[in-house]
Amino acid sequence: MVGITSYGAYIPLHRLSRAELHRAWGGIGMLGMSVPGEKAVAGYDEDSITMAVEAVFDCMRDTDPKKVGGLFFASTTHPYNEKQSSAYISAVVDMEREIRTADFSGSLRAGTIAMNSAIDAIKAGALNNVVVAAADTRLGAPSGLMEQSCGDGSAAFILGDKDVIASIEASYTISDEFAGVWRADVDTFVRSWEDRMVLDTGYSALLYEAISGVMNKCNLKPGDFAKAVYYSPLDVRAHNKLARNLGFDPAQVQDSMFMTVGNTGTALAMMMLVAALEEAKAGDKILFANYGNGADAFVLEVTDAIERVRDRRGIKGHLDSKRMVNNYETYLRWRNLIPLEAAQRPELAPASISAIRRSRKEILALYGVKCKKCGTPQYRAPASAGGRTPSRICVICQAKDEFEDYKFADRKARIFSFTHDNLATTPDPPVTNTMLDFEGGGRGMFDLTDRDPDKVEMGMLAEMTFRKLFFDRGIHNYYWKARPIRV
Repeated sequence: MVGITSYGAYIPLHRLSRAELHRAWGGIGMLGMSVPGEKAVAGYDEDSITMAVEAVFDCMRDTDPKKVGGLFFASTTHPYNEKQSSAYISAVVDMEREIRTADFSGSLRAGTIAMNSAIDAIKAGALNNVVVAAADTRLGAPSGLMEQSCGDGSAAFILGDKDVIASIEASYTISDEFAGVWRADVDTFVRSWEDRMVLDTGYSALLYEAISGVMNKCNLKPGDFAKAVYYSPLDVRAHNKLARNLGFDPAQVQDSMFMTVGNTGTALAMMMLVAALEEAKAGDKILFANYGNGADAFVLEVTDAIERVRDRRGIKGHLDSKRMVNNYETYLRWRNLIPLEAAQRPELAPASISAIRRSRKEILALYGVKCKKCGTPQYRAPASAGGRTPSRICVICQAKDEFEDYKFADRKARIFSFTHDNLATTPDPPVTNTMLDFEGGGRGMFDLTDRDPDKVEMGMLAEMTFRKLFFDRGIHNYYWKARPIRV
């Protein structure tokens, strides 16, 4: 029995009120109206890779990354056109090298295309399990309705044939060449055609065909499902109209999160499925469908094992934790849509591919060392991350070259000391530097992100998060930061 064995999700801490977007533009280009609600906004140091890492970690809370057979990642906003995001994510999550990684893109349906590929690989016996993640940080053009609608987020599932929490009973797929919403390789912002054609010729017709197809295939009716989970377009009225045309009761239809998160592109349908599974009970049948250059539809049945995964942050945990972005100008800075004055300091040294390669275990998976003699953990940032030479002498017992690998990424820490740097140029001033004491031992210096500068204090509990540092000569540089515990 192939199905979902675990789920996870991530919603950025920050939210932007759509009323603030309307205020900034005075209704220009927005049909003179303010769309209600708010949207989730990735921080200035977040992108599709960092958000996918968060969702995968949430999904794999009780899964050994060394026992995963593959990682498939879907996004329309991959940081690189020619460099595999999934390989990067697998290194951060600390998976083995002998796994299958693949990137999926080109369509908002890329997440379910990846799921179908994982299901096929498991059924064929090629892989025992696969992590499938999706994330997007799409941009709508300033002053437009799409800017008000697009939000940021990610979701992840483990698919396998053991300990299944929701079995995949059937699937149905159609492909269709229709450019209703698109973004060319030279475009910064998402484009859309006239709404009536986009919704009537594309969304409403194709999803209706796929959902009807999978129900007919299984001889099921709308009343047989506990939940109907399917992609929602920017115009949520079309989402509700489709439910009526299919015969679903409004109470059966999963909330699209438009009011609280926005349209998260490739990740949206998968995030909605995570939200449905959080509330599901054994025996429930779930209709799950996604749209984009065609449509995918699935019939899922929840098993007793669903109770095993109730400890995820998922959607509910992240919705309950947020901070409002106070003004539109902050959003523009974070998205690099307005230039900032350069720092009056020497430029950074060029990023070194060789140095990043040598220190990839320390930089990506946040490994330090532990003394084999006295058991003392040590962390020293590699030179490519602003650190010094590797640790060779134990700080406690002075044993030389007697170390074993020790992972800090999953360790909580407390702030030993901190400083706010008001001179450094950053999209989110000031830069907050901290010295952290890790639980279990070890001390390191890291930036603090997702924080309120006025509330930072010594002794504050923090957790580690993988973030962007800077972009230099075509290279996206990532490293770990600390953040206050999200509750």
